Amino acid sequence: MTKKTNEEIIAEMQIVAQQMVKDDLDENPDLADEYFECDCCGKTSCMAGSIQYDKYRLCNDCVLLAETGFALKKFNNIQALIDAMEDNRLEEFCNYIKSEEARSKQINN
Repeated sequence: MTKKTNEEIIAEMQIVAQQMVKDDLDENPDLADEYFECDCCGKTSCMAGSIQYDKYRLCNDCVLLAETGFALKKFNNIQALIDAMEDNRLEEFCNYIKSEEARSKQINN
C-alpha cells in the first residue's frame, strides 16, 4: 500500500468537507439560513457542514483545518487547533467591533 502524499490527503479532506455541506443541506435545507459564531476562527458561519468537537462548534472551513491537521498528524486534539487560532478569533472580534462602531456612527448621523 502506497502512502498518500500530504497533497493527496489535503485534496481528499477538501472533498469530504464539501460533501458535508451538501449532505447537511440535503438533509435540512433550513441550515442554509442558520448561522453561528465559530469557536475556532470567530467568524459568523453557516451551520451546514459545521461539526461539534467536544465543547467547540467549528465552521466547515475550520473542520477542514482540523481534519487535515489530524490526518497529517500536526496535532492530536481539537484544543491544539483552538489555541493556534486564538489570534484569528481576536482579529475577527476586533473587526466586528469596528464594523459595529461604524454602523452606530452611520445611524447617529
